[in-house]
Parts: sequence; structure tokens; C-alpha cells
Amino acid sequence: MIDRKNLSDNELVQNYLKGDFTSLEFLINRYKDKVFSYIVINVKNHHLAEDIFQDTFIKVVRSLNLGKYTDNGKFISWVMRIAHNLIIDHYRREKNMNTYSNDATEIDIFNSQKFSEQNVEDLIINDQILSDVRLLVDELPEDQKQVVIMRHYLGLSFKEIAEQTNVSINTALGRMRYALINLRKMITEKGLNLTRS
Repeated sequence: MIDRKNLSDNELVQNYLKGDFTSLEFLINRYKDKVFSYIVINVKNHHLAEDIFQDTFIKVVRSLNLGKYTDNGKFISWVMRIAHNLIIDHYRREKNMNTYSNDATEIDIFNSQKFSEQNVEDLIINDQILSDVRLLVDELPEDQKQVVIMRHYLGLSFKEIAEQTNVSINTALGRMRYALINLRKMITEKGLNLTRS
């Protein structure tokens, strides 16, 4: 009997590729909550999140079967990147159909403080802030939007972002700097108040 919980991600992948399908199931279960939470945060629609979640792991299985995954100790980063790309594909399709969901949201990149006490009014205001930030991030140029999402939502380091986008670390840092400048400029231009006070 294999004790899978002590195996690394790569060991589970290798077991799966040798025909042990339970190892893949164990690996998916290891990260399903994290992946699903990330998708829900971005699309803010439970049914859509479930569809993207399923598509993510279908793509993971296909890629593994085609030998497209090479272990670099970053299995979860790879899975999250697949989920991220599927989310972007969804928004591109939505944009092409000239529709936009106003309740799409992401975490607030300006104020990550956990609110210790939140009444209904606080929750409504916070939800509006998240919605405003989501709309602002969507207005950024694609390269800047990508680095913001990878850094703040996927939790990747600038080194990882540079590797995955095939640019230098300085370029990745520069894109983040310009993204923040542009976001601040948009906030000022639109007269938005991204605080609860």
C-alpha cells in the first residue's frame, strides 16, 4: 500500500504516468480547494468556476499524458497558470461577444488588510471596492494586467513571473511599476474612493 500523502507532487505525477491513476486523484485533491478558490475569486460565479475548474484539470491530464509537464518543483504554479489562462480565455470570449459581467471581482490589491469587524454596510462597501478594482485591472494593457494577476492572485515571485512570461526580472518589475502607476492614475481620473472611510 502506497502512503501517498508523504509523496512529493513530482512523485505522484511519475506514479500516475506509470499507470497509478489514484496518484493523480490524490494530487488533484491536494490542490483542488486552492485552485477552485482562485477561480471563484476571479469569476465570482460558482457555476462558471466549476466549469473552468473541470476544464483546468482536463487540460492538466491531457498535458501530462502528452508529456508537456516537466518537473521544476512547481506543479501547483503550473496548474494555477492553466486555470489563469482559461479565465483569461473566458473574459476574451465575453469581450468579443460585447458582454461584461459587473459582478466579476478580484481581491483588493490596494488594501489586503483583513477586516476584523464587518457589518453589512462594510461588506457592501468592500464588495464595491473589489468590483471597482476588477474593472480597473481589466483596463490595464495586457502585459501589465498579466503581471498584476500573476503576482497578487497567483502569488508568484517576480523571478517566476519572468520565467513564465519569457522576460527579464527587470522587465517584470517594470510592468508592475507601470501597472500601479496606471491604476493610481485611473483611480484619480475616475474619482474613485477605494477605502472604507
